Amino acid sequence: MTARQRRMLLVGLMVIGVGTAAAFALNAFQENLLYFYSPSDVSAGKAPADRTFRVGGMVTEGSFQRPAGSMEATFILTDFAHNVKVRYSGVLPDLFREGQGIVARGKLAPGGDFVAEEVLAKHDENYMPPDVADTLKKQHQKEAGGQ
Repeated sequence: MTARQRRMLLVGLMVIGVGTAAAFALNAFQENLLYFYSPSDVSAGKAPADRTFRVGGMVTEGSFQRPAGSMEATFILTDFAHNVKVRYSGVLPDLFREGQGIVARGKLAPGGDFVAEEVLAKHDENYMPPDVADTLKKQHQKEAGGQ
């Protein structure tokens, strides 16, 4: 094998190694992406059934339920067009309450409920996730135009 052939083999192996590393990195990145969906998107079937994602909206008044002595909580999340039932087991944030904007991370259960792994409440009275604010604005414009 000549020196030129050895160099070409080395270059070829380096290209294969870099390509393999890039493929692994892109695969890991894709697995860690968390997409955001509104309750309308979840109701329309746009949310993945087998992957973790985020859903955000307002907690519907009168929907929060937690049996005494239990860590299991259920509530309805809405964007004022569609609702999603959320189940969560754990300590809820201090700012969590009905009528509050929240974002939950989790997966869809076979029955269509959203099983949350984490619930995040807005940090002050002025904050709302941008996607939720856009959905609410569109819904309000649709209602105003239809009346």
